[in-house]
Amino acid sequence: MNNNSYKFPEEFLWGGALAANQCEGAYNEGGRGLANVDLIPKGKNRFKAMEGKLESLNILADEYYPSHEAIDFYHKFREDIALFAEMGFKCLRISIAWSRIFPNGDDESPNEEGLKFYEEMFDEMLKNNIEPVVTICHFDMPITLIKKYGGWKNRALIGFYEKYTRTLFERYKEKVKYWMTFNEINMLLHLPFMGAGILFEEGENELQVKYQAAHNELVASALATKAAHEIIPGSMVGCMLAAGVTYPYSCNPNDIQRAIEKERENFFFIDVQSRGEYPGYAKRFLRDNNIEIHMEAGDGEILKTYTVDYIGFSYYSSRCASADPEVLKGMTAGNVFKSVRNPHLQVSEWGWQIDPKGLRITCNNLYDRYQKPLFIVENGLGAVDTVDGNGEINDYYRIEYLREHIKEMKEAVADGVNLIGYTPWGCIDLVSASTGEMKKRYGFIYVDKDNEGKGTLERKKKKSFYWYKDVISSNGEEL
Repeated sequence: MNNNSYKFPEEFLWGGALAANQCEGAYNEGGRGLANVDLIPKGKNRFKAMEGKLESLNILADEYYPSHEAIDFYHKFREDIALFAEMGFKCLRISIAWSRIFPNGDDESPNEEGLKFYEEMFDEMLKNNIEPVVTICHFDMPITLIKKYGGWKNRALIGFYEKYTRTLFERYKEKVKYWMTFNEINMLLHLPFMGAGILFEEGENELQVKYQAAHNELVASALATKAAHEIIPGSMVGCMLAAGVTYPYSCNPNDIQRAIEKERENFFFIDVQSRGEYPGYAKRFLRDNNIEIHMEAGDGEILKTYTVDYIGFSYYSSRCASADPEVLKGMTAGNVFKSVRNPHLQVSEWGWQIDPKGLRITCNNLYDRYQKPLFIVENGLGAVDTVDGNGEINDYYRIEYLREHIKEMKEAVADGVNLIGYTPWGCIDLVSASTGEMKKRYGFIYVDKDNEGKGTLERKKKKSFYWYKDVISSNGEEL
């Protein structure tokens, strides 16, 4: 089919996406408090830390924490935003580090230096005609909220989060229209320490803890939506899902049922945030697993009344599910979401299945399900980039990946999907969330830093920089 006849809306938001804990660095500057993300090292203990199986809530001398410096966006954001403006970005998705605003999370007053830092960043973006798209919590949580309260397993965090969000909305109400409450909220089921600041105690029912934390986050998200609409008329508040269609491995009904169950595991959060109530399948899952969610009077009304305005989601790959024990032996590696290897797809250097068509399918599934605008806020290819003898980075493989995904986005728009915008992940190289590596690069801009933290941090434009500039200037017509 010829996509050239399909057009993106004139107001389509082309841009890129970053996260504070993967790009800012300066973890102990500007009055910032210690956060859970500061305790996730590179190397063999990384997944152990993200899963909530840490032995320490302090920085260890024998570990390397790549997020502590990251790419020093904290000090270099002006030059980086200038590069984004040169590409023609219409928007930039960033996140705010909670512990820059409330260093301990339960502080009486916010940290003015932190508030001023983001104000200056937003002003720099707006000066360059770049719309801020702000994630309120992108896995960051002040460590004090974990030590004193147990993270999101404790309902007290709802109040601390609401105070944090109201502080942001009051301060930036003239500067930010688009907000997202939690990044990849479903990640707390898979990486509970990174996703929700959860550490498990001996003998604790882990499913019970995770779903109670989920409920607390869902109520907090609804209250943030309420606050934004009160404080910033016309604001748009979205949820954010780690998305990707799950295919049945075969037409065996058992495989199809397993794929539906895997889809629902992720849809649960967005069903509540978008529809305002626990779906029937979730009630059955909780009942079958003897999980009792503590809900207070008024929770149901809060969830029902303050649903999100749009669906933000990340898409890197599709997944595949089977009920056959033999098939399950062929699982893919490298991704947080374990998946049966799809024999029809190629994989990246890190074992992530590459499926552009899956993006169109995911868009249609989400739009059919929720009938709310969609915003693709992460998509990209992690790959090893090399600087050649001429000082150039010819990342044609990244261009190919993004080109094919944008073609499928066009098809989704032609299908009738209301798509707000597209912000490819890691528009400048940053620390990989899953592995902590720098060599797993996503950006249009190369950053001179290696896995051990060595390098000049010099920025260099890749071939994809110029390609994406043309994509934006043509509103997706020149691919």
